[in-house]
Amino acid sequence: MSSSNAWRQLIVGLTGLALIVGACAPAASTPPTTSQAAASNAQYTGTDPSNFSLLLTTENSQVPAELQRLASTSCASENAALPLSIQQTPGAQIQQQIQLLASQNSLPVMYAPTQALIVQDGALQKAGYVLDVKKALSDLGVGDQILPGAQAVIDQLYPGVSPTLPLQYNIEGIFYNKQMFAQYGITAPKTWDELVAAATKLKAAGVQPFTAGGKSGWPVSRWIGAYIFRSLGNDAMAAVANKSARLTDAGYVAAAQAVQDLGKAGFFPVGVASEDLPTAYNDLVTGKAAMEYQGTWLLANINDPTQDTVGLDQIGLMQVPIVANDKGDAGAWPTNVGSPNAINAKLYGPKVGAWLKCIALNYADSLMTDQSAYSGLKASHPPVLAAPTPGAAPPPVPPLTTEVANDMASAKSSVLWFEALSPSAKFTADAGANSVLLLNGSMTAMEYMTGLQNDLDNPQ
Repeated sequence: MSSSNAWRQLIVGLTGLALIVGACAPAASTPPTTSQAAASNAQYTGTDPSNFSLLLTTENSQVPAELQRLASTSCASENAALPLSIQQTPGAQIQQQIQLLASQNSLPVMYAPTQALIVQDGALQKAGYVLDVKKALSDLGVGDQILPGAQAVIDQLYPGVSPTLPLQYNIEGIFYNKQMFAQYGITAPKTWDELVAAATKLKAAGVQPFTAGGKSGWPVSRWIGAYIFRSLGNDAMAAVANKSARLTDAGYVAAAQAVQDLGKAGFFPVGVASEDLPTAYNDLVTGKAAMEYQGTWLLANINDPTQDTVGLDQIGLMQVPIVANDKGDAGAWPTNVGSPNAINAKLYGPKVGAWLKCIALNYADSLMTDQSAYSGLKASHPPVLAAPTPGAAPPPVPPLTTEVANDMASAKSSVLWFEALSPSAKFTADAGANSVLLLNGSMTAMEYMTGLQNDLDNPQ
């Protein structure tokens, strides 16, 4: 294994020890543990099928690969009792297939529906095809395996229900070059005004303050959402979704204006609209730019010494600063939990329950070890880094990896991303595509927000 790959093989401790339940029943004189008692009281809502069947998108390579590994390792006994069976279909076709299977009472154990189908009043919820995952894990004695931050995202996306297993999880913030900050006497900004002052100081010194993959659009529109949450509060976009507020209201337009002001000041690269994500990533890890708003998937680049030339310990992560004197929650991280993973309540029997429990206890470790990726489930503690050769001592865990793990584990509140609650695909597309026009001044803040509000008023 190369040193580059070794750095990628990370198991991050996210707090707490996994709950282990013995395979054998305790003696009659020994009282059951809390976990054993809870598992024995698990309330199964359906009848086990012949296989632990999954229907996921063809584009999702991460989840199937990890479940297959678990089937041959940590969950081998569960797999022997209920063999894993994975079917994948293109994302453009899967929703039609899911709805057809539901009409035939033939949905598999786990499937990947759209959010609209599994919300509280969604069609699959009403038809009884959606397990309450939070309750099921609690009944199985492993209710604490979902990270609080991940559960907070689920609660915001699906008010009143908990219909998905968070097999992916990332937080978002501003990655920054510690060495540059120290060189120019800058401390991590706590307010938006301090962020602007820091960017101004860096630009005056000939340093590019920010980078962004503007070609993809969303790396710019996420800045707008971040400002909204920091200025108007965690429920700002929920208010837009329930129509108690509009994006053309003054506070929302102010967010678009604040981001446009960053562009007008020259804080982003010339030609940011055509800069792709790999280029933006490279700008940060090679010291061409001081800051980048991104998600924690960027750790794969930061922890790779063949890419990161500024030093593994020279990049930090800070939360988006608050807007002074407004309603923002300084402790909330923008987060996401990946695509939905619903479980068919009609097939939730004891064998499926055993699989669910095994996934809850082992998936996070396996995913980080094999794919250097995070899930919304707890991993073991302490962190361990895979050795470059069998039997060799593992190198130390990069500081930022440990820092991010602690941030994820300790997060008590979270906010969604800008486009999360929109039912309109056009809104998502326009939010990204038009954000670079906003940034370069081709579109005013009011024009940008008016266009997005029109998308919400006339969903397609």
